[in-house]
Amino acid sequence: MLISCGDALIDFVPTRSAAGREAVMPAVGGSCLNVAIGIARLGAPTGFVGGISTDLFGRMIADHAAASNVVLDLATRSDHQTTLAFVRIVAGESHYAFYDAETATRNWTFRRGTIPFKNVEAIHVGSTTLVNDQGAAETKALIADAQALSTISFDPNCRPNLVKDKPAYLARMGEFAASADLIKMSDIDFAYLFGEEPYQQRASALLGQGASLVAITRGNNGAVAWHARAGEIEVEAPKIEVADTIGAGDSFQAALLFALHKQGRLAPSRLKDISTDELRRALSFAANCAGLTCTRPGADPPWSHEISWSW
Repeated sequence: MLISCGDALIDFVPTRSAAGREAVMPAVGGSCLNVAIGIARLGAPTGFVGGISTDLFGRMIADHAAASNVVLDLATRSDHQTTLAFVRIVAGESHYAFYDAETATRNWTFRRGTIPFKNVEAIHVGSTTLVNDQGAAETKALIADAQALSTISFDPNCRPNLVKDKPAYLARMGEFAASADLIKMSDIDFAYLFGEEPYQQRASALLGQGASLVAITRGNNGAVAWHARAGEIEVEAPKIEVADTIGAGDSFQAALLFALHKQGRLAPSRLKDISTDELRRALSFAANCAGLTCTRPGADPPWSHEISWSW
């Protein structure tokens, strides 16, 4: 099984009313839930770990996850309210306003001994759950228990409007990166975390800390990745008509994890030995899945039958 641990919420995505006025439409989201949805839709056994409310929105989340074949046995249901995020598209980029006080996600705790890590090929972590102290501490405890058996995947998926102490946040993201085998971030995340530092310089440092793979997505400019054995690999973004970019990075992450799983290269020891050709195919698959997600509104990653791909 592959597991994604972190946030599950409701995005209110922009749309237009019949009269042409600005409006919003509720859609199930949350970066880590999106990753779980994306992997499961492509056909790998997938579970989600995190807090899900029993309120109206929480039931929407649970129903959506179940419809996409995501196993929720390891999730924690509670009567805390659901996190809400309102989205606006500015200059082609999604900007968020979060309502996340005392929510099911914020109150999630890792229940030691409940996850059979020997059966878990990879665990993905990241995004808003790591901004607050409790979420970060609980996720660190999960990683500590999983690290010897499972590949750790990490995407900071930064949300600057939630960060109150940037130096502390940067240090925390550095700690998570140091514990990860696979690190993916967007070019916007990279700029927030590392400023104008050259991509290759930071990638080399992360590989030196123990990561096997570092990937950076760059929107229309495709993605570039670094691997100690396979080297530097760049792939193009597909030519598409963009509806919005919500969930595109999550779809890329999900598809990359799925592709590595499909190739038999996701386990820590196997990821270190991946070939240049295998990694290029995995990255190209991920870019195409992310592109398809961008052709429709909201975080709506593709199903396996929507992607024609020969392994």
